[in-house]
Amino acid sequence: MGKPIVAIVGRPNVGKSTLFNRLAGKRISIVQDTPGVTRDRVYAEAEWLNYNFTMIDTGGIEPAREDFIMQQMRRQANIAIETADVIVFIVDGKEGLTPADHEVANMLRKSKKPVVLVVNKIDNMKDEDNAWEFYNLGIGDPVTISAAQGLGLGDMLDRIVEPFDKVKADEEDDDVVKIAMIGKPNVGKSSLINRLLGEERLIVSEIAGTTRDAIDSKLETDKGKFLLIDTAGLRRKSKVKEEIERYAVIRTFTAIERADVCILMVDATEGVTEQDEKIIGFAHELNKAIMVIVNKWDLIEKDDKTMQKYKEELQLSLKFLKYAKYLFISAKTGQRAHKVLEVAQECYANYNKRIGTGVLNEVINRAILMKEPPLIALKRVKVYYATQVATKPPKFVFFINDSRALHFSYQRYLENQLRDSFDFSGTGIQIEYREKKN
Repeated sequence: MGKPIVAIVGRPNVGKSTLFNRLAGKRISIVQDTPGVTRDRVYAEAEWLNYNFTMIDTGGIEPAREDFIMQQMRRQANIAIETADVIVFIVDGKEGLTPADHEVANMLRKSKKPVVLVVNKIDNMKDEDNAWEFYNLGIGDPVTISAAQGLGLGDMLDRIVEPFDKVKADEEDDDVVKIAMIGKPNVGKSSLINRLLGEERLIVSEIAGTTRDAIDSKLETDKGKFLLIDTAGLRRKSKVKEEIERYAVIRTFTAIERADVCILMVDATEGVTEQDEKIIGFAHELNKAIMVIVNKWDLIEKDDKTMQKYKEELQLSLKFLKYAKYLFISAKTGQRAHKVLEVAQECYANYNKRIGTGVLNEVINRAILMKEPPLIALKRVKVYYATQVATKPPKFVFFINDSRALHFSYQRYLENQLRDSFDFSGTGIQIEYREKKN
């Protein structure tokens, strides 16, 4: 399941970015006492009461302003609101209620999303009376905080995570394999989905950037049930000239979080780019199941060695994706397109694989006998036992005597032994080491 999305919205200069940076634990958004400084949405991970969620910081909404930048910021905030599961509406407790606050509140009511009203800049008890007038907005009880001083954040976070269980309950069935198609513009993502669906359900155009939002298509075949998520292509930052192109970034990241299998589509005539590496790197960090599809293979002059050579070059560029599955296709002609869902299902099966504790420990004990852990500062790590605690992705916990004696090269060795013994090809796996002092 993807993490819930929390959008922080409000008119300019009410402290949205200050709150965002406080919750993220680091300075990500530019904070400056000038309206309109945050023009792009910024996102970060946060955690509260064992709930993990993604925050989006947005540019301020000023409904009455019609200049270009304010129009774009308003459009950007609207997309964040559409994407979010919970909306945090920030108002200024020092300045008081304004007509712009009323207009933003009206926008949020139309969204039908859970809204947490937060009155910021309440730096002491005397200022708390300033919060009463915000009841007039008609969107619930206000929570008072001081983002700058870190006051009242616990009560606010309690309110933010309240709806998360409902978000989880609304997720799709577990037997549906969610596949996100990612990659730069014009590599053929929509064309491939159309071929898989057997109908022209998505717009296909030679103009890069046609798909600006993540679009879901359901598909049921003899191979299983699938949810195909088409995403807007991501360009290099230097090529992002239209403000609306930037809006696609958070949609792509949230699509990756929702997905079980992430398919990086590469144009055979162009190869893998730095932007491809960055976006698939995010899926790798989340330990998603990953496929790399090389499209437009019909345009390449080839012999019997071309495919293997091309694959080796890709693997060199994507060194961190040694476990990924590769497929060479042509969405236009249909060459090998019928294998996409079959390989995706194989990746998903490994992503959802569970290993019994007894068999797991046999493999680990044999691996340790074959290669003894190195001495680190006169200490040698001892693995007491291992167990799998989760799937999607497969997560293992190794109980050891001393984490300081565990060298990263030995961690890599143990992971490789797991992969070789149980076939986790096509999926990331997660290993956590915990000290067991007795």
